[in-house]
Amino acid sequence: MKVLVIGGGGREHAIIWALRRSPRVSEVVCAPGNAGIAQLARCMPVDPGDRDAVTRLTLQERPDLVVIGPELPLAAGVVDELAAFGFRVFGPTQAAARLETSKAFAKAFLQRHGIPTAAYARCTSVEEVRKALPSFKTPVVVKADGLAAGKGVVICQSNAEAERTSEEMFSGALLGSAETELVLEEFLEGEEVSFFALCDGRTAVALAAAQDHKRVGEGDTGPNTGGMGAYTSDGLLSAETRDWLLKNVAQRTVDKMAEEGTPFQGILFCGMMMVPQADGSKLPMVLEFNTRFGDPETQAILVRLQTDIVDLFEATIDGTADKLDIRMRPGASACVIAASGGYPGKYVAGQVISGLDSVAESDAVIFHSGTALKDGRVVTAGGRVLAITSSAENAEDARSALQVALSHSYAALRKVSFDGMQYRSDIGWRALRDGL
Repeated sequence: MKVLVIGGGGREHAIIWALRRSPRVSEVVCAPGNAGIAQLARCMPVDPGDRDAVTRLTLQERPDLVVIGPELPLAAGVVDELAAFGFRVFGPTQAAARLETSKAFAKAFLQRHGIPTAAYARCTSVEEVRKALPSFKTPVVVKADGLAAGKGVVICQSNAEAERTSEEMFSGALLGSAETELVLEEFLEGEEVSFFALCDGRTAVALAAAQDHKRVGEGDTGPNTGGMGAYTSDGLLSAETRDWLLKNVAQRTVDKMAEEGTPFQGILFCGMMMVPQADGSKLPMVLEFNTRFGDPETQAILVRLQTDIVDLFEATIDGTADKLDIRMRPGASACVIAASGGYPGKYVAGQVISGLDSVAESDAVIFHSGTALKDGRVVTAGGRVLAITSSAENAEDARSALQVALSHSYAALRKVSFDGMQYRSDIGWRALRDGL
């Protein structure tokens, strides 16, 4: 089987790594790829967000399966275009991907179908923001409606800061392009969990849960990033909570999207906030949806996946998710991001990366997020550069397994270096604190 993977980050490297472990896969092509992916796949210099260019490449390569990694191709309607040519494509249609590509659409969908989420207001001008703000307590969350590479969410401590942030989003000063609509949202306190479900348009099947670390600084401080690390653990969610999320969030979303004429096929990433209640329980509330694998959660999840990843992709296309037997290695895994200095702000690319060959895959897997080849050497080419990932098996004690996985990831990270390299040394701190 020949597989074409669209994308060039750590998520796509992890997907290709998993594809290469499948006995069904004979060749992998990636567009555009990166320096790490080039060791496993034939890379083609095609912009993932350019629908016509992706279509031309697919017609040229004639793959048996196309896997869409990032959100931009989904927003551009690449799945619709390739399906119209008869290709088998993993990922939702452009209309179904609105669950991610439009925060306003997603919030209205959640409210319309009684899926728990924070109170919100849709605003198309700063004046509308000013009028809506008195309805919210501070802090208040300001969200860009469209895609913003993980940086379109700002927690504002005052109404004045919310107004200023809105002005900067509408003008394009904050995100580089001008937003036409924003979402004001009630600030929720609690613990975030990323819940992933595999969906075939009719059925949602639980894949895994992970916890991302969005803030750049230790102890979850500083500005949001695309993710500085993640972990998965058997103890992250109870069986009861997992079943509740599957039934009341993922499956309900699949059911209602089908009812509205936009069946959802692919991975549904449910970004949840577990909000503490007065009786000591936790109420799961949806913060956001993503309509593709998350990054860096995917890196942590796939090193534990035992089921052939091709079976997962084909089940979503063929409508056979209900027949899947998804198996994960018992224990835990952890992914730590090595980022460029200055990220998520301005950073310098082109820094030579040393030490990559000193890490054995038996100790940790190094997934490349933002790298390139220059004069035969691997150099930095993004804000997030590497995702160092390890797993550990222990069916009886997930906390101990996580400690082992983290120790392996950090030991491998210390062997790698580039000028300005930064990383968080506290990935998994909540789980270790709470004994999960």
